[in-house]
Amino acid sequence: MNTELTYHVVINEEEQYSIWPTHKEIPKGWSIVGKEGSKSTCLDFINNEWKDMRPSSLRKKLLEK
Repeated sequence: MNTELTYHVVINEEEQYSIWPTHKEIPKGWSIVGKEGSKSTCLDFINNEWKDMRPSSLRKKLLEK
């Protein structure tokens, strides 16, 4: 029996990533990115995609200066 959970990679409005178990409802304010798999698979995906961990509102504010 496979007891390993599967996860969705999710993102919020500030373009911050997280993982969420596939058997649970996605919290308000988060959207599924399209990547699903084991915890390590999802975390590897996030490591490759999320280069700047600052919230998008802060990045945009810094660009305006």
